[in-house]
Amino acid sequence: MANILLNIEPQKNVGKFAFLHLGFRPFFVGASSFAFLAMLVWMGIYTFEWFTPFSHFSPMTWHAHEMIFGYSIAVVAGFLLTAVKNWTRIQTLHGYPLLFLFLLWLVARLLPFFGDIVPLSIIATIDNLFILLLSLFIFLPLLKVRDKKSIALASLLLLLLISNIVFYCGLYGLLSNGIYYGLYAGLYLILSFIFVMGRRVIPFFIEKGVGYPIQVKNWQWVDKSHLIVFWAFAIVDLVNFNPYLTATFAGLSFLIHGLRLVGWFTRGLWKKPLLWILYVGYAFIVIGFMLKVLVVISGLSVYLAVHAFAFGGIGMITIGMMARVSLGHTGRNIFNPPRSLFWIFALLLCGSVVRVIFPLIDNSFYLLWIAFSQFFWIFAFGWFFYIYFPILIYPRTDGHYG
Repeated sequence: MANILLNIEPQKNVGKFAFLHLGFRPFFVGASSFAFLAMLVWMGIYTFEWFTPFSHFSPMTWHAHEMIFGYSIAVVAGFLLTAVKNWTRIQTLHGYPLLFLFLLWLVARLLPFFGDIVPLSIIATIDNLFILLLSLFIFLPLLKVRDKKSIALASLLLLLLISNIVFYCGLYGLLSNGIYYGLYAGLYLILSFIFVMGRRVIPFFIEKGVGYPIQVKNWQWVDKSHLIVFWAFAIVDLVNFNPYLTATFAGLSFLIHGLRLVGWFTRGLWKKPLLWILYVGYAFIVIGFMLKVLVVISGLSVYLAVHAFAFGGIGMITIGMMARVSLGHTGRNIFNPPRSLFWIFALLLCGSVVRVIFPLIDNSFYLLWIAFSQFFWIFAFGWFFYIYFPILIYPRTDGHYG
């Protein structure tokens, strides 16, 4: 263990490739490529009726699980393994131990395609072992410096582990509605992570990135109440206690997070793709809360709310965070990002609008809207991977290790 958690100094040998220097590198490569490939497979299965290779999962269950416990958690892993190094000044996982952790994640993504050849128990073990080890290597440096706030944030990983175990118990038939509980708990935990980290970084990014002096508004009562109200909504929605109570907490979350967005707004963010992608992604989460209200009072399809949270919210915020973190931690100028980022983000925004908003306008073309949104997602992440792959595998521009 002492070889894994070392002080950042002295300077390490940089080498020709930097793929294993810091957690964001392999996990952002994995997340972006998997987002492209997994949606391509899902488009083939759902839209073009390809042969389904899965035996332990239904195609829709696989799609939902992999977007949460495949793609989203890979972004979380890359972000936390990188951020914790900055927070603690302790070298987080790198080199062959990082490769081992990444391969656990990768193998868990590939095994479902082998059908009956690989038992479900093997898939579940590897998948959950990845989250367990990720949690361990995030907690170790935080405990060493006793960073209580960040320890609380990292605790969401343990809850994600429990959610994934519940999901597999549902697949095994050991827990009634376990698949539902595991997937929705995972979705809401990823949103919780975004709310906590978003509060830390989005207003900071806006203040430092618009190019003129500004101090955005952060109301203390919003900071203290937003998670309490959201978790109340998530719990009530998970247990299906009372639909009108769910709608009430969803409406309150809509108001609280909507007000937060108002406080963060400044016109200059529209000129900065690395800012507006985070802001618009957060706005889609706010829209998701309103759609959850409409699910109860008007019978709207719950999948529109889910995709406002997932496709629009998580999708745009995570690609925006990967874009910014990758530039900043490879020594590049975050104020002069690749020009193609605007179009990549625009594609994902178009996909979000088509997936969430267009069915509200005309639901008779629902399957067509899904197909177009899948295309936009695939194109956006494929382009992102093409642009960022060399950034993520080659050393920092300043010659430092990381």
